[in-house]
Amino acid sequence: MNIRKTVFTKEIITADEMGQACDPITRVVAMAVVKNPFAGVHQDDLSPLFDVGAQLGDSLIQELVNMLGAPAVCYGKAALAGSSGAMEHGAAMLHPALGKPVRAAIGGGKSLMPSNHKVGALGGSIDLPLGHKDDAWSFDHIDTMTLWVPDAPRADEIVLCIALSDGTRVHPRVGNGPGPT
Repeated sequence: MNIRKTVFTKEIITADEMGQACDPITRVVAMAVVKNPFAGVHQDDLSPLFDVGAQLGDSLIQELVNMLGAPAVCYGKAALAGSSGAMEHGAAMLHPALGKPVRAAIGGGKSLMPSNHKVGALGGSIDLPLGHKDDAWSFDHIDTMTLWVPDAPRADEIVLCIALSDGTRVHPRVGNGPGPT
């Protein structure tokens, strides 16, 4: 695994978009910029990227837990592949193995870890979805963080993102909804 850089961000939200104060909500994210070994190449066996996802999850999650400073309530993940990569390269890093070390570090996680992956240009953004770690139907916990690294991804890179939050959206008013429809 070839990591060019890792970026950590912590945001503490104290008001909504209209300026209405709220109890603080903390969201933390780690973004690792890694070399894509399959950039520009069609490859059926993407299992080496499964291992990269697991290794990054294991190496980044403890820092995120420490940064959050409170029990994690929500989690999410995303991957932005550079222009010589494929969406499936990001998916391979996210889905098979990344969640296991995250769940172990936060003490659970019954819900599917929300995710997003796409191909993007240098300096492109990706929307990372957040959801409740144990209750997939808690609509108040469904949130999004828009992320970017100004000098990434280069054409042969992938930006892997993992996020945690200690609460809901600001002033949620949706509730749990009616359940599956």
